[in-house]
Amino acid sequence: MIFWRVKPLDQILETAAKKSLKRQLGALQLTMLGIGAIIGTGIFVLTAVAANKAGPGMMFSFVIAAIVCALTALVYAEIAAMVPVSGSAYTYSYAILGEFVAWLVGWALILEYAVAAGAVAVGWSGYINGVLREMGMGLPLALTAGPKDTITLADGTVASGGFNLLAFLISLLVTWLLVIGTSKSAQVNAVLVAIKVLALTVFVILALPAVKGVHFEPLLPNGWGTPLSSVGVLGAAASIFFAYVGFDAVSTAAEETRNPNRNVPIGLIGSLAVCTVFYLLVAYAATGAVGAQPGGALAQSKEPLAFVLREIGYGQVGNWVAAAAVIALPSVILMMIYGQTRILFVMSRDGLMPEVFSRVHEKYSTPHVVTIITGVAVSLFAAMFPVGALADISNSGTLFAFFVVAIGVMVLRKSQPDRYRPFRTPMVWLVGPLAVIGCTILFFSLGWETIRLFLIWGAIGIAVYLMYGMKRSALANGKG
Repeated sequence: MIFWRVKPLDQILETAAKKSLKRQLGALQLTMLGIGAIIGTGIFVLTAVAANKAGPGMMFSFVIAAIVCALTALVYAEIAAMVPVSGSAYTYSYAILGEFVAWLVGWALILEYAVAAGAVAVGWSGYINGVLREMGMGLPLALTAGPKDTITLADGTVASGGFNLLAFLISLLVTWLLVIGTSKSAQVNAVLVAIKVLALTVFVILALPAVKGVHFEPLLPNGWGTPLSSVGVLGAAASIFFAYVGFDAVSTAAEETRNPNRNVPIGLIGSLAVCTVFYLLVAYAATGAVGAQPGGALAQSKEPLAFVLREIGYGQVGNWVAAAAVIALPSVILMMIYGQTRILFVMSRDGLMPEVFSRVHEKYSTPHVVTIITGVAVSLFAAMFPVGALADISNSGTLFAFFVVAIGVMVLRKSQPDRYRPFRTPMVWLVGPLAVIGCTILFFSLGWETIRLFLIWGAIGIAVYLMYGMKRSALANGKG
């Protein structure tokens, strides 16, 4: 059956060796890349979105999202160590479930990475616009948010934006950085990760003493939430899931990693563990210090962590934290665009995307054409849409991909039980089904509007595959 062309694992590894990327990343760099991709808009910006959906109950949302991600990371680590090539969930699906499913996953990953990069750029612009306002150099309202976004003015009125100029420009700058080389990007990223971790550490140290029990009442103003409602603890967990998904970007770097069988699992699990601890501390401190009721001041803020510090009397430090976000959030944009280009690179190598996407720059050894195309698309997303909407749409693609990978790893355990597994998911018949269930619950908690957009995107993807990819597939033409 044509929709179930399966590309054997051995063949995938052989293809990658013919047209491969340079292996130059070690375990520490990979973990730093993971932390760089994870810590970002989710904690610096979506804390406000979570507060608006769940109130103080957002702390449970962080825990739920972390558990689902931990389960998925354990599953991911097994297949990423077995297939240490670029492509992430797309490549894994091709090897286990066939070309059509792989295409759907690759198409969904465009939502995860490209749209996510746009969301981070919007979050970054919220902080830098706040810094500029504090300095008396604020941009006109029309240039600080997209036409689909709203801004609460000082007098309480709500206005719409026009074109998010700074989000647009930072996306293009990061694209240029990625074009000039992976190792340079990783070195810059390591510095930015240190800045982000320092900023969050300072926030926790200053905000924890200001925690008051009264700020946690009522704890669950919108309840636990129900599927399709997009509110309550589950609705906030579905949104805040965005705060964790950067760990997946580690697996997209497998082909550029030294000793990937060992280093990829370390990068996946290590980065997720570090970030989870930070997130829980920050969520507790922010909620307890100023309150987090839906519709409240924290829930409406475009720069929530800086807002909290200013409210508890650390105005200057709040500005410093905002400045840290301004300096460091571009590292997340970098990793999201990086992940997207590597997936499109592999899909092109497989014949499912145009050949030009897999061209490598003679001087920089990077897939420059697809990087530039992706960067321009991301910059336009960032200029036009609000961060919450972009994050939810991104999550829909991510959760679908994670769902498929979890199923795929269990299928592979049955179909190829004797294949060498450098890392084995512990208790896979418990962890795997729990990962599937968790991804399903969070997917439906995103709300009907997001699910509708995901289905439309999926329908477009199927049409593109039938008209282009199915006929040009390298596997179908004996070139795989």
